[in-house]
Amino acid sequence: MNETFYDVMRRQGITRRSFLKFCSLTAASLGLSPAFAPKIAHAMETKPRIPVLWLHGLECTCCSESFIRSGHPLAKDVILSMLSLDYDDTIMAAAGHNAEAIVDEIVEKYKGNYILAVEGNAPLGEDGMYCIIGGKPFVEQLKYAAESCKAIISWGSCASWGCVQAAKPNPTRATPTHKIPGLADKPIIKVPGCPPIAEVMTAVVAYLLTFEKLPTLDRQGRPQMFYSQRIHDKCYRRPHFDAGQFVEHWDDEAARQGHCLYKMGCKGPTTYNACSTMRWNEGVSFPIQSGHGCIGCSEDGFWDKGGFYQRLTDINDFGIEANADTVGGAAAAVVGLGIAAHAGLTALNRSKKSGDTQPGAEQQ
Repeated sequence: MNETFYDVMRRQGITRRSFLKFCSLTAASLGLSPAFAPKIAHAMETKPRIPVLWLHGLECTCCSESFIRSGHPLAKDVILSMLSLDYDDTIMAAAGHNAEAIVDEIVEKYKGNYILAVEGNAPLGEDGMYCIIGGKPFVEQLKYAAESCKAIISWGSCASWGCVQAAKPNPTRATPTHKIPGLADKPIIKVPGCPPIAEVMTAVVAYLLTFEKLPTLDRQGRPQMFYSQRIHDKCYRRPHFDAGQFVEHWDDEAARQGHCLYKMGCKGPTTYNACSTMRWNEGVSFPIQSGHGCIGCSEDGFWDKGGFYQRLTDINDFGIEANADTVGGAAAAVVGLGIAAHAGLTALNRSKKSGDTQPGAEQQ
């Protein structure tokens, strides 16, 4: 039996007070009310750590780089306490045959009770020969590990959608996890992004540990708690969008004033992610706050949807094709027409009343 999260924290000298504070922060990162903190604490005190196999296919390791920079909860707490991260070729000490033997050990020892985390995707072209792990095609390792796992987490856009490797013409036939033959019937959580936000990654793991079930997913298999709203919906530049105030050129006066970056190619209106609410680097900033439009990296096929600075053309919200003067002029014109119509009706009514009260009108 693996140690529980609380056992490990106590062994590391963590006080009960600090432990409960950690549970409260974890509840907050999951978007849960403070009432869930005791439930998280109970889960971490009683449930053994989850064995995890973290596999790498075609990818750039940006998901791992993001994960280890998590602040709430700290990645070290997730890796060393909440998880039993038995295999991850990026950070593990073992190598070669010793490392590959761990996969067999976990599959046999924890059959049906381990999490398979997948970073990157599997190329199916040339019988998988574009990505070799331990002398075998990665797709074989992936299928083998997935066969007996409890659930699969597809880290990042590579595993979730295919990302740049699957961009047209996709010569290697890079394929996202859920489209690998034989894996479609497995519970799969997609956590897209290039990379995903660190706290989103660790929060998904915390949820699995606490509630022993998958979080509520949207129709595309993403956790609703983080992917239910567009970046555009919570963007602090949204009022400028609604007012028709846009940056026209990089570093123009509108850019200096923080106006909307839609005309510079921002994909925030069509991208679902928590960047504008959770932000990056422990909540410091996110691309739009840094002056660059969203490139839509968490959406399916974003590499094939035009250039990063190519303006979206199918957005029909108010203000999208007008500047503030045009919007104001149109509004003034509408108001003017309303005033003229009202004045005309008023004059007509007055004329009618005047005619009704003329001398002798009742005898006619």
